[in-house]
Amino acid sequence: MTQSLPLDIEDHVQLVDYLRHRGCIGSVDAAAMRAVTLAGGVSNKTVLVVLPSGEQWVVKQALPKLRVQADWFSDPARIHREALGLRWYGQLAPAGAVPGLMFEDEPNHVLAMQAVPQPHENWKTMLLRSDVQLDHMRQFGALLGQCQRRAHDRRAEIQPVFADRSFFESLRLEPYYRYTALRVPASSEFYTALIADTLTNAQTLVHGDYSPKNVLVHRDRLVLLDYEVAHWGDPAFDVGFSMTHLLSKAHHLAAQRSLFAQAARLHWQTYAAEIGDLFSDVEQRAVRHTLGCLLARVDGCSPLEYLTDAERERQRAIVLALVSNPPTTVPDLINQFILAINGDVQ
Repeated sequence: MTQSLPLDIEDHVQLVDYLRHRGCIGSVDAAAMRAVTLAGGVSNKTVLVVLPSGEQWVVKQALPKLRVQADWFSDPARIHREALGLRWYGQLAPAGAVPGLMFEDEPNHVLAMQAVPQPHENWKTMLLRSDVQLDHMRQFGALLGQCQRRAHDRRAEIQPVFADRSFFESLRLEPYYRYTALRVPASSEFYTALIADTLTNAQTLVHGDYSPKNVLVHRDRLVLLDYEVAHWGDPAFDVGFSMTHLLSKAHHLAAQRSLFAQAARLHWQTYAAEIGDLFSDVEQRAVRHTLGCLLARVDGCSPLEYLTDAERERQRAIVLALVSNPPTTVPDLINQFILAINGDVQ
């Protein structure tokens, strides 16, 4: 389909016309289609579409400038990396854990995927209201470990497909690690070494955004979303990125702190049991990525919105103290971080 004007899927009249021209709906049925713009994403326009048949899709269109306060740009062609991610993670993950890809439109940087059936809820929303279920944590660790292990087993097929790491660099290394290193000079040496180490480790398929905000819970099963920074790289990044969200919520939600710490340990234990000794030195690198992400989610381009100013200041101080002599194991890191938050370690 050739657009006379650039397609904007948040303009629902345009979207209906677009889907009609693609043959997804008939002209008679167009009036019966419903569209709802979904909130919460910073890198894409996202619209839930209910087709006349009752089938539900999520249509996504990549933004060239992300919706954050800092100037953060990325090539909208990354939506096609997400389409690749949906195809491959759909083969690696358990049945039902990844939405099906319906179509991909390269000129307009659009894709459509199956909507997760109702009822479902965003896992981040659940965690922030202190709904912490340990079985969800087991699934979170097992899903990550299983996908990484299976991708490594099929590396001859998968590595060439995801060898380009440009989206990971523009959406993770640059806005999280390099940006934070500039804002917090005391962290510069740590980040320089961490970035160099990350770029030399290419062992398996890495999601790159493995976070509770990208998980929906449907009938107590986790469904993983958002694959636009998937790449062949360092498995420890996904561990550190995900661990950061659990520890930051432990920091923010004092009444549930011990439960979040237990959840973080369980996430690591389940992941570690799934991968065994497949990846060398993954635990030490996971510790460093956790520290790097904990600081980046305070001082990087995308700070965690729920942390207060006092919590940001405390988290920054704790991480800077730890990077000078990082713990050697993930459980030790969890313990030291929680003790420091509680004021038992100064």
